[in-house]
Amino acid sequence: MNLRDFKKDVEFFVGEFVEDCYYFIETHPDKATEEVVALLEEAVDLHNGLKDKACEKVEGNKKLYFAGLRKELFEKVDALYEKLGEAIVAQNKPKAAPKPKAKAKAKE
Repeated sequence: MNLRDFKKDVEFFVGEFVEDCYYFIETHPDKATEEVVALLEEAVDLHNGLKDKACEKVEGNKKLYFAGLRKELFEKVDALYEKLGEAIVAQNKPKAAPKPKAKAKAKE
């Protein structure tokens, strides 16, 4: 694997996550999207951080370095998808109906 392939992978996987977030926001505009927007910001930071790490001067074995970056990419994107899934599930849970008040027994 080389630098060009790694950069393409970062673009693809982080880009897919961003598209999924925007799809959720578009299809559920009435849901609170603050969590999803925070995830988008986290994805952009991941994208920029991985691109910066990829462009650093590598001392030693480049193959191992890029293998580590690739592993980091997959782990972090997977974690972002898990957070997105949790946010979607939390938004789709029906709100609990208020419990009816107990009627007082009439004294005879």
